[in-house]
Parts: sequence; C-alpha cells; structure tokens
Amino acid sequence: MTAVEQSAMRPEPVERRASTSSAHTTEPVRRLGGALALALAPWGFVIANASYGWMIRNGGSDETGAQALALAATGPDLLRLGIVAGMVGCLLIIPAVMTALRLARRSRLAFVGGSLMIAGYVCYFGVLLSNMIIIAMAELGGPLGDFAAAIDASQSDVWTTWVFPIFIVGNLLGTLLFAIGLLRSRTVPIWAAILIMLWPPLHVAGLFVGGEVLEVIGAVLQAIGFAGVAAAVLRRSRHEVSVG
Repeated sequence: MTAVEQSAMRPEPVERRASTSSAHTTEPVRRLGGALALALAPWGFVIANASYGWMIRNGGSDETGAQALALAATGPDLLRLGIVAGMVGCLLIIPAVMTALRLARRSRLAFVGGSLMIAGYVCYFGVLLSNMIIIAMAELGGPLGDFAAAIDASQSDVWTTWVFPIFIVGNLLGTLLFAIGLLRSRTVPIWAAILIMLWPPLHVAGLFVGGEVLEVIGAVLQAIGFAGVAAAVLRRSRHEVSVG
C-alpha cells in the first residue's frame, strides 16, 4: 500500500469532524438571521422617511438649528419613532448586506458598494442619535436662540462634519453599486436588484421635488427588493439542505 493510500484511509481527526459539524449546524441559523435582517432592515428607513414626511406635510424643515427645534416641537414622539426606527435599520443593514455579499461572492462591485453602505449607515446612526438632543432642547423650551446656535455650530464642526459625506456616498453611490453588483452576479432575482437600484435616483429626485413622497416610495421599493434577496438566501439554504 502506498503512502497516499494510507493517508486517504487514515480517519479524520476528531477536531476537524467537530469543526465541520459545528459549521453545518450554525450555517442555517446564520442564513436565517441574515434573511431576517434583509427583510427587516430597510423598513426602518421606510418608517424614518414616512415619519419625517408626515411632520413636514404642512411645511417645515430641519436645515437650520432654529428650524430643527421648531420641527421637533411639533411632534417629538413621532420624531422619536422615526429616529429609533432608522437606528434599528442602521444596525440591521450590516448583517443584511454581509448576507447578500455571501450570495455574490465573486462580485467586486457588490463588495465595494456594500462596504460603502455599511460605512455610510454607521455614520447615519450617529447622525440620527444626535437628533435626540434636539428633541430634548425643544421640549425644554429655552433658551431656544442659544440652542439653535449650538446646533448650527455642531453641524459645521470639522470634528463631526466628515460623517455626513460618508453617509451620502454610502447611501447613494454605495447602494447603487451594491444593486448593480447583485444584478450582474445573477444570484438574486433581477426585479429585486432593480428595486434596490431605484432608491438612489428617487431619493435625489425627491430633494428637488420637495416633500418626502419620492423618498418614501423609494424606501418601500428598496425594502421589497431586499425581501427578494432574503428569499434568494432562504431558497439557497433549502437547496443545499436537500442536496446534502
């Protein structure tokens, strides 16, 4: 018997068998968790955009400190709902994107776009959290002039302003590249990738049109697209189980 044959007949080490068994056990749980993140994460942004849209339905803005305080005073609880929903979405988008990237392992475009998305939404988490301070200022009631000046100063502070361009790039360019990468990888339904791809142009168009209608529509379409990706993840998991 040759050395090669002896090596082939040698029993697999216990540690390797245990590691392989553990991987087979945890993989379905990991994919299920990733699919849930894909299905839930974008709805946090739907709620955030819808809440903001409802608050500005009769006018209003948060472009300056004074305007942000006035807007927060009109509906602090609704604003809190939108902020928390958006923050939950920012947390869930990380495992959601990572799960989608496992489907499109060979797509560099999806990897670059997904990485930008994760970085952008990490920054967005911080931006959203800072709005809780604005709500507290508005409910305190004064001195509103000093509060507004403090908000404006924080928005222009070089120590914090860098988070805004990272969020913009991740939210718009990152999402677009991510969706194109998924489309080219052919690992998810075509319609799902296209719906995700619609978010950036609709969001930009909404900035020119005003209001928040286009942003809400884009967020809903993106959420449906992410649900399609989640379904692809679950289908692949069932297929591998049946093959195994």
